[in-house]
Amino acid sequence: MEVNKGKYAADLSSIREAQARINSFIHKTPVMTSESLDAISGRRLFFKCECFQKGGAFKFRGACNAVFSLDDHQAAKGVVTHSSGNHAAALALAAKLRGIPAHIVIPKNAPQCKVQNVVRYGGQVIWSDATVPSREKTATKVLQETGAVLIHPYNDGRIISGQGTISLELLEQAPEIDTIIVPISGGGLISGVALAAKSINPAIRVLAAEPKGANDAAQSKAAGRIVTLPETNTVADGLRAFLGELTWPIVRDFVDDIITVDDTEIIEAMRLCYEILKVAVEPSGAIGLAAVLSDSFRNNPAWKDCNQIGIILSGGNVDLEKLWSSFRK
Repeated sequence: MEVNKGKYAADLSSIREAQARINSFIHKTPVMTSESLDAISGRRLFFKCECFQKGGAFKFRGACNAVFSLDDHQAAKGVVTHSSGNHAAALALAAKLRGIPAHIVIPKNAPQCKVQNVVRYGGQVIWSDATVPSREKTATKVLQETGAVLIHPYNDGRIISGQGTISLELLEQAPEIDTIIVPISGGGLISGVALAAKSINPAIRVLAAEPKGANDAAQSKAAGRIVTLPETNTVADGLRAFLGELTWPIVRDFVDDIITVDDTEIIEAMRLCYEILKVAVEPSGAIGLAAVLSDSFRNNPAWKDCNQIGIILSGGNVDLEKLWSSFRK
């Protein structure tokens, strides 16, 4: 499907512009391979290690693009967001690099390691209750008090364009891949990845990986409209958001399918990343490998020709207390 310029919140040109804008600030993350994991999966796997990105996750790309897109008048009053973790830290770091304030609304149930990242990068933490309405209400109050610019975690064309730079790198580093598997939550990452990848190679498949306990994207694809859930229940704390009005049309039109996996599969994929790749990956980041190893993927004839697969390891900010308790279970 052709990407119509102006129809979506981002396109290949905005993603290339983002790459030029953020290139001097981000890490060009490595692509790792493993013959052992190839043997286990029965495919050739290419791991795009965004766990090695600044801030420990892919989110820094989008946050950096958004912050450095602001004009000086906008930037002077700072930025504000609400986030459970990786976007919060990424925005705090990007704001620090530009020398402007970052007001970060964080729910009280956010992983401590991610909160510490925000503090480390100089972000001002404002606490909210765990619900999305509480997060949004608190962020609105901060906006009114400060005049800062809201940088949404995913429902923002600047964020989508920044995340899409992953595809530009991955397809340069491993041009042979025929499939990319991407974690899905609010949809900012997969929207950018899919727009760039499908523009460069229209035949490439883009698959989303989602926890069964937060399978709103799979339900949305099936229903043909945005579906939200009354609650989510998954170890993958970074995959609990719902699609937005900017990300949904891209997911609807460019994501070929959504693979859902349960938490035990996610934890097993984390273990394999630790033991075989020697890489620390958080649950949200390991879900792509979990999807490739799942029976629903292996046994689906639609994907039998997916032989060269890029997997985005989206982040490595692990809450060690929860990790150890998960392993003990």
